[in-house]
Amino acid sequence: MPMNIQASHPALDQLPANFAIVADNISAIRISGPETVAYLQGQVTCDVEQLTEKKLLVGGHCDAKGKLFSAFRLLRYKDQCLLIQSKGSLASSLSQLQKYGVFAKVEISKSTDLGFLAVGGDGGVEFLQQQFNKVPDSFNPVIELDNACLIYIAGSVDRYLIIATNEQITQLQQCCELPMYDSSLWTAIEIQSGFVHLNPTAVGEYVPQMVNLQLVNGISFSKGCYMGQETVARMKYLGKNKRALFALQGRSDSRLDIVDDATLEIQVGDSWRRAGAIICSYQADSGELYLQAVLAKDCDQNSLLRLKQQPQVTLTLLPLPYSLAD
Repeated sequence: MPMNIQASHPALDQLPANFAIVADNISAIRISGPETVAYLQGQVTCDVEQLTEKKLLVGGHCDAKGKLFSAFRLLRYKDQCLLIQSKGSLASSLSQLQKYGVFAKVEISKSTDLGFLAVGGDGGVEFLQQQFNKVPDSFNPVIELDNACLIYIAGSVDRYLIIATNEQITQLQQCCELPMYDSSLWTAIEIQSGFVHLNPTAVGEYVPQMVNLQLVNGISFSKGCYMGQETVARMKYLGKNKRALFALQGRSDSRLDIVDDATLEIQVGDSWRRAGAIICSYQADSGELYLQAVLAKDCDQNSLLRLKQQPQVTLTLLPLPYSLAD
């Protein structure tokens, strides 16, 4: 761990007003070539043709049955498109995109040379002004520079993501005087913001609506066909989706080792029943525990849940920054 990264893990209600995060738990797939837009348009859930106007899109990449390989943020950087996503989903998504990419004039690879640094608060804005003399916002969410790309990401906590070479990110980290945290804090904010952070065991398990992609404008129902489109459309128009992504909060005085895909149980009368699986988790030093999980869509806000492997840890639902109503 670099010397200037905080060893602490704050609770989200105790997060400093200004902060930085070394976001090395995300990466990107880069796609370039003359047929990039046309190829992606037939592969992902978002309308890639809107990228020129909107600059930043949210989307998902599915298999033929409509199960998610990845959930991503899509933007242009230099002469290529970047699909920014959790490292846990990248390998599967990359393999499938490359598999079908041989039939189009595109080049597809993992962006091993790029790093990611997130900043937040007024101090984060000042840092961007000092280093780049530019700050993205909701009206102009992507600023492409000669040596970096700056992205504004709205959510429970607004963040600014810097994309640059690994060497540049290291240099920025060394000169940044903001309290700096490791990538687990990025996960925590994604949980609170209701943006799915897929782990390897969750890849291929969920249709996009089960992780709320339609609620963060990640699915276009008016574009043409794409991989898995039939299942995604059926979920919407036939009302077949019965699950949704939730954020949960609990507490444990001891440090928990929560494995990916750990089981949650819900209290029903005097008994407990299986409720769903955990996507990702974060535990603060104070004991506060935050989980992202897929549960029944009609799960009541007052429901009491627990970890099957640690039944002494009870959990309640956190409000999301959007409504679960489609």
